[in-house]
Amino acid sequence: MPIPEEVTGDEIDKDVRQELQSLPKTLAEDVARNLVMVARLIDEDPETAYAYSKIALRLASRVAAVREAGGFAAYANQKYSEALAEFRAARRMTGSVELWPVMADCERGLGRPEKALDMAGAPEVHKLDKAGQVEMRLVAAGARRDMGQLDAAIVTLQSPELASNSVQPWTARLRYAYADALLAAGREQEAREWFAKAVESDRDGSTDASDRLAEMDGVEFMDALDEREAESDVASSPGETGAGGGSEAEDEIEAEDEAGSEAGSESESTDGEKG
Repeated sequence: MPIPEEVTGDEIDKDVRQELQSLPKTLAEDVARNLVMVARLIDEDPETAYAYSKIALRLASRVAAVREAGGFAAYANQKYSEALAEFRAARRMTGSVELWPVMADCERGLGRPEKALDMAGAPEVHKLDKAGQVEMRLVAAGARRDMGQLDAAIVTLQSPELASNSVQPWTARLRYAYADALLAAGREQEAREWFAKAVESDRDGSTDASDRLAEMDGVEFMDALDEREAESDVASSPGETGAGGGSEAEDEIEAEDEAGSEAGSESESTDGEKG
């Protein structure tokens, strides 16, 4: 697949670049450039990102960073079985538990929420950093919802991180998940409050909390382009047509003319009778 000339491969993380040093230089550069394309496209064009990840895997499947990238590309395309296999491979290579939450979420995607909950209670969770633990909590709550356990999902999300006024990278998503669970449970007023809190902490637009909040408040937004088209239609419209196909104004003029003609005829007839 073509790669823009400006993509050199130097854009990748230094830790990944260090992993690629085990490869011949030219091969390492090719792999790095494909990994850059995966990172660039995974959000806006996951299918193409997946295609680049397959090339990187074909070139360097024994590099943990490549297996991880392949896992995330598959995950973005809802290929959960394939993603889980790549994440497991990367974990075997590195011994890291960093991928534990997303591996559990793959189990959810495969229709195995019970397995995801088992992973949420595993010793590996205690080895995660704070961000990883919050992510694991989100996955566990999602698994509870998959099983129809709304109240349990709400309780799962209730944590010191949720109650904290400090805004962290995970704060908006945690508050959003809590608001969404409350709404699903029919607790609308509480849900509205937490959607509002999610909006306050969502500095990078990682959620659609503002849209959800507006929807709850009954606010409807019209797309600017649609609004201009509607105005254009109104301006170019000839008005409502009558039975004869003319506008209301034209119909009124015709009616007045007809009334005048009738009045004239009556006058002539009366004069004739008098004579």
